[in-house]
Amino acid sequence: MSEMIKVNNLKKRFGDKAAVDGLSFSVEQGTIFGLLGRNGAGKTTTIRMIMDVFRADSGDIFINKVPSTRNKLRIGYLPEERGLYPKRKILEQMEYLGKLRGLTTGDARRQAMEKLLMLGAEEYADRTLDTLSKGNQQKIQLAISLVGDPKILILDEPFSGLDPVNAAVLKLIVKQQADNGVTVLFSSHQMSQVEEFCKDICIINDGKEVLSGDLAEIKRAYPRDKIYLVPEPASRARFEARFNFPSVKKRQDGFEIELASEDRKGELLHSLQGDNIKFDRFEVIEPTLEEIFVEKVGRESQVKSSERTGDAGGYATLKKPEGTEKDEVLGNNQARQRSGKTPNYGIPPRFRKSQDATEIARVDAAADSIQSDKTDDANQTDANQADAIQADANQTDTIQADANQTDTIQTGAIQTGAIQTDTIQTDTNQTDTNQTDTNVTENGGKK
Repeated sequence: MSEMIKVNNLKKRFGDKAAVDGLSFSVEQGTIFGLLGRNGAGKTTTIRMIMDVFRADSGDIFINKVPSTRNKLRIGYLPEERGLYPKRKILEQMEYLGKLRGLTTGDARRQAMEKLLMLGAEEYADRTLDTLSKGNQQKIQLAISLVGDPKILILDEPFSGLDPVNAAVLKLIVKQQADNGVTVLFSSHQMSQVEEFCKDICIINDGKEVLSGDLAEIKRAYPRDKIYLVPEPASRARFEARFNFPSVKKRQDGFEIELASEDRKGELLHSLQGDNIKFDRFEVIEPTLEEIFVEKVGRESQVKSSERTGDAGGYATLKKPEGTEKDEVLGNNQARQRSGKTPNYGIPPRFRKSQDATEIARVDAAADSIQSDKTDDANQTDANQADAIQADANQTDTIQADANQTDTIQTGAIQTGAIQTDTIQTDTNQTDTNQTDTNVTENGGKK
């Protein structure tokens, strides 16, 4: 597929704030691309530069291999903020905007009704926007972005205000548009919505890219050492008896099993068969997009915080630290059973039902020693805090004493005559023609 949108080393500053700082990504034709980030990460600024609402300080934007300033393709745009006239009828606005996109009056009216029917919003055609709920206003704006059959559809936080039913309708329409060859770019911070139908993503933080690429490939790059298993009802009790270890956790209607390494999945299957445990599901647990997002954005924020404070700090990551070793995951469990030992499924010795009492005693002694040290540290901290509180109280008493010795100076009140100002009332209902419609971009211009 050819590149429909290409952003190269894009930069934009507002005063001292770098809203976008060297951002680069590309979107292939007919795909759904997610531009993800926290609030204030630079998503909307990037979209507005692609739409030529803002001009970049530096960098390049190409639309279908042509500079965005000379783009001739129709782009449908759903802004995060409402951009319609609240006191005008919806069908009239859709017809007007369709004509601005080059449609005849008849075609604009016909397409407007088609898009409303597509979204199940035809009953609102003769109503004004301000009589609709936030979710239905969002549906109307989506319908308007589809008028004129754009080749590129840009949606800024499209799920805002939508209930689950309308969110499902939006996802269906977005998929249909991509199937028809429309390139879809949207920004969001709702990871669960993005994950369902997004092929490629770019996660940005403070205007910079922290992760981009094919979502499926990104997930496969993480450790695949967790299994989700759903035993058959007849095998459930036997599974729970044989796998009663801390690393085996109940999850929904099945179990999550953490292996010592991802190449032990075959051995786990062999052990299940050896114990005659049948199952309905056996699958690798991949990290969710939300987990990936939190890890990447959290790591970036932690690094920046450390640079400011000089503290390396710490943060949780999905990937296990290098050099972490676990005991053998599966081994020959039948042999262990014959020898009278509890089967080893990768559970650390401290938690196994092991006959090695010496090992358990040694681990318990070490744990008690660590806990004792922590208790001593906590007691010392409490004592230091108590001293600090007493010192603050003494200081407060001194300040109060000084205040009691201060003479009170009473100042006469000065009464100022009130000046009555005439109120000028402006009829705001006649000012809607001054509103700027940012929903429409035709032939590289902006409205």
